[in-house]
Amino acid sequence: MDFLIGTAHAQDGAATQGGGMELIFMLVMFGLIFYFMIYRPQAKRVKQHKELIAGISKGDEVLMNGGMVGRITKINEESDFMVIALAETVEVTVQKSAVTAVLPKGTMKSL
Repeated sequence: MDFLIGTAHAQDGAATQGGGMELIFMLVMFGLIFYFMIYRPQAKRVKQHKELIAGISKGDEVLMNGGMVGRITKINEESDFMVIALAETVEVTVQKSAVTAVLPKGTMKSL
């Protein structure tokens, strides 16, 4: 019956082991990719948003996360909230962090 099934021959010598330097090199490369592609751009966006929030003042026209556009009527420096006028008689209290962009003056009238 041996003529139908080939006989298996064991390979001479032990299997080669992977070097530790290759593993360290791969981990360093993954760390660099993670830093430059994920962490660094996100940290830059967070820094820009903090600067935007710190620079807003009363009278600025802002765009909110939900798409609302309004003018800041009251801003409290020690709390995280401000009052936005959406129209002449409509005022809404929102968090400062909900501001997406500061719009140029006169944007609300052109809408």
